[in-house]
Amino acid sequence: MTAPVRPAPPEHRRYRFDLRSTALFFVFLAVVLVVVGLALRTLADAAERRPAWVFVLIALAVAALLSLRRRLRLARVARRAATALDEAAREAAHALDAPPPVPRQRPAGDVVTGRGGVVVEQPEAVLDYDALTPEGFEEAIAALCERDGCSAVEVVGGAGDLGADVLAVTPDGRRAVVQCKQYCETNRVGSQDLQRFGGTCFTVHEADVAVLVTTSDFTAPALEYAEQCGIVCVNREALLAWTDGTGPRPWETDPALTATGADPRASDADLAATIPLDGARGTAQHLTADGSGC
Repeated sequence: MTAPVRPAPPEHRRYRFDLRSTALFFVFLAVVLVVVGLALRTLADAAERRPAWVFVLIALAVAALLSLRRRLRLARVARRAATALDEAAREAAHALDAPPPVPRQRPAGDVVTGRGGVVVEQPEAVLDYDALTPEGFEEAIAALCERDGCSAVEVVGGAGDLGADVLAVTPDGRRAVVQCKQYCETNRVGSQDLQRFGGTCFTVHEADVAVLVTTSDFTAPALEYAEQCGIVCVNREALLAWTDGTGPRPWETDPALTATGADPRASDADLAATIPLDGARGTAQHLTADGSGC
């Protein structure tokens, strides 16, 4: 068997001293120094004869440096903006290419009678929302919607949901889009969460009723943004009231309800909890346990 021959390592090339190249380099350096010296002397003579021109040249040089600096800064900003747009386009293309979320099957639980005499199944232990997984919390909210007469209830939360966790049709035929935020009590829902949800709930999911439900509370800027966009905010206290039937249902506070009339199955307390809203989309309601808006 022939033994493999290792290639010899390349020898380091040694550069020989070239007198001609060295002499040419020093000649070129001397010429440059002479030219620079003559230019400086000419500028000095011109400054002595006409001092005003010196200030003009200095001002022009400073203006040129500032303009160059500004252009470089604008170029950096443009590159960053182009990078951000490119990333956003890739994310949007990835979201469009991703398969639609598959509705999860909710586990069967206790059979209960909701308001209006509707008999539906309700998952067990829905009152302890903190003990549920995020998927279980979404399923519990879907069970509440189904308990109170909603139809076509689907849990669609997950990758590529674009802000929608639960989809349903209210008893009066409106499309409800619900986002669920299972936060601890010290972590309130901020305006960024509302902005992300508000950017897709109406335009992408075509919601008639947009609801954000949380086990925590909302910050003041978040409530202000929700009021401008017409998003119904349900905090922990309102969620517990909705669960035990003492509070209003989220879609009862939507602006379209006051324009089309209340649900005929709602009680007097439910109708009193419905607050008239103004505007094309209306004013968002921050539900509390007694059904009042703030």
